[in-house]
Amino acid sequence: MDLTLRVWRQAGPDRPGAFEEYRAREISEDASFLEMLDVVNERLTLEGKEPITFDHDCREGICGTCGIMINGKPHGGQKGTATCQLHMRKFSDGDQIVIEPWRAAAFPIIKDLMVDRAAFDRIIQAGGFVSVNTGGTPDGNAIPVPKEAAEASMDAAACIGCGACVAACKNASAMLFVAAKVSHLNLLPQGQAEKDRRALAMVKQMDAEGFGACTVTGSCEAVCPKEINLSFIAKLNRDYGVAILKGK
Repeated sequence: MDLTLRVWRQAGPDRPGAFEEYRAREISEDASFLEMLDVVNERLTLEGKEPITFDHDCREGICGTCGIMINGKPHGGQKGTATCQLHMRKFSDGDQIVIEPWRAAAFPIIKDLMVDRAAFDRIIQAGGFVSVNTGGTPDGNAIPVPKEAAEASMDAAACIGCGACVAACKNASAMLFVAAKVSHLNLLPQGQAEKDRRALAMVKQMDAEGFGACTVTGSCEAVCPKEINLSFIAKLNRDYGVAILKGK
């Protein structure tokens, strides 16, 4: 298939950006979206032009670095699918595709389609861990974990930190990300000792990073490639409220 791409090009965080148009020719419908960009970049390189900068790593929907806006939708809008898992058969021959980076003040553009997600790392550093001294490594089944708690924790832990929730939210809120990262530890016995401190510290860091307030519209859940449930935001609000009441 042959496609027309309108791609956001920006030389650096302090440089002006603009859309530029490219032709993607003879693209296989079985290629992934990132493979299509690879083909375009190979041709640009052969023509002596600057290739399009975009972030990626695992290409298996695990790392979350591939996130970009495709036709105005994070990851392209296909349910439960990261950009690296999006195949070109979703598009039709002759389509025009608009490609741009996440748009959020907390995710400054590094170059072209690559943004700086270090704000997420700092939120994790604020409390997304278990640090209490529990002695040696216990046997796998030494600490009983209720089945419901284990399953809910695993659901929350599926978050890959791609930032699609922020990109989709009109307030650029990171609540779904923070809720998932807080909940997957707070639901487990091993995370109970630091439950209150964790909720307070991670929400405080989220606010410090400049993310907006939750809109409760569900746009974050709709675009999440791992389909993280909105109910985790409700849990975070409960944990945060309890921690405030305790004066932690």
